[in-house]
Amino acid sequence: MRQALLVLALNVVAAKLGGELLGRLGQPPVLGELLMGVVLGNLPLFGVTALEPLRTSEMLRLLAEIGAILLLFEVGVESDLMQLLAVGWSSLLVAAVGVIAPLALGYIVSAVLLPDASWLTHLFVGGTLTATSVGITARVLKDLGKSNTKEARIILGAAVADDVIGLVVLAVVSGLVTAAKAGSATGGFSLGAVAWIVSKALLFLMVAVVIGRFWSQRVFLYAAKLKVPGVLLGLCVCFCFLVSAIAGFAGLAPMVGAFAAGVVLDEVHYHPFRERGERKVEELLFPITTLIVPVFFVMMGFRVDLRSFASPSVLGLAALTAVAAITGKLICGWGTRERGVNRLAIGIGMIPRGEVGLIFAGMGATLMLGGTPVVSAATFSALVLAILLCDLSAPPLLKLVLERGNKKAPRNPG
Repeated sequence: MRQALLVLALNVVAAKLGGELLGRLGQPPVLGELLMGVVLGNLPLFGVTALEPLRTSEMLRLLAEIGAILLLFEVGVESDLMQLLAVGWSSLLVAAVGVIAPLALGYIVSAVLLPDASWLTHLFVGGTLTATSVGITARVLKDLGKSNTKEARIILGAAVADDVIGLVVLAVVSGLVTAAKAGSATGGFSLGAVAWIVSKALLFLMVAVVIGRFWSQRVFLYAAKLKVPGVLLGLCVCFCFLVSAIAGFAGLAPMVGAFAAGVVLDEVHYHPFRERGERKVEELLFPITTLIVPVFFVMMGFRVDLRSFASPSVLGLAALTAVAAITGKLICGWGTRERGVNRLAIGIGMIPRGEVGLIFAGMGATLMLGGTPVVSAATFSALVLAILLCDLSAPPLLKLVLERGNKKAPRNPG
């Protein structure tokens, strides 16, 4: 127990130091947490093996999974259901193209460079490229004073829709792995099974949101009568875990359930708590997520084996995957139906992958098929490098395109 506590303390401190360092360099702190995990995970290359127990630590594995669930729950809480339903045709089309194009390009790259891998591996590689981390883009737009432009509204709306579509893709792909296991055991894997998984994912999201929205309102109303401190936070976290568990029992990724649970919650549901001085759910979650979520990213980085980058094939896979990821999102910029907007800026704004991409890659690394991970250690390392390249390239490219657009824009006389 003492060793586990020391390891956890080291993990949290390393995450905060890495986040601070990258934050001072103008990059999202999550990249610092990831890179710090890469450093800690590759200390054996320098003869330091004291941290090797981290690889098999059940406590850290559980904390990392809880961190990923709470992260998706937090994203859902910060998403407005009405905004999800009213993103507009331009944003919805941008999001749809921004999922389909990277998925197809990533699948092709994986199929060409990993010919011996399963088609599910190719699907996971493509699926990892579908997500968009709007936090990085939002920060750049805010710094440039462009948060209220048409491009910003389309990007933010598309990113919201992109999250939902990406999580459906995650649910479907992880469900396909489960179905493939059953199919290999029973001797078959049909298109009907695929259709059922897709339907089940969509049905779960709809039922979770519709039923959960009405059910949670009643539960919160009764819970507000309790005077003990911490009721609101405890209820929200339990609701998140409950819906996540139901998603797991349904054969879907628990993260999908966590996101659905977050979307269900609306401030009007816990209005009685707010009337008596309670803080918003986002504010209550903040101390927990800032402590636990970084453990997930550090452990993601811990899995990256730098020795694999000595292989030209791994570096080639990372480079071409990054090209596919960037190209796929650039294409989606031309999906907008708005006139007079900077389509290139929209495409670049959709490039960052961030948290959801890492969750997708991590899921592939933990799911087993035929006794081996769907995403091998070398492929996982290549995916992490590709995500880093996307996240690091998007901010300077977006600044360059927007500033060039300002210079070309005609000035008003007078």
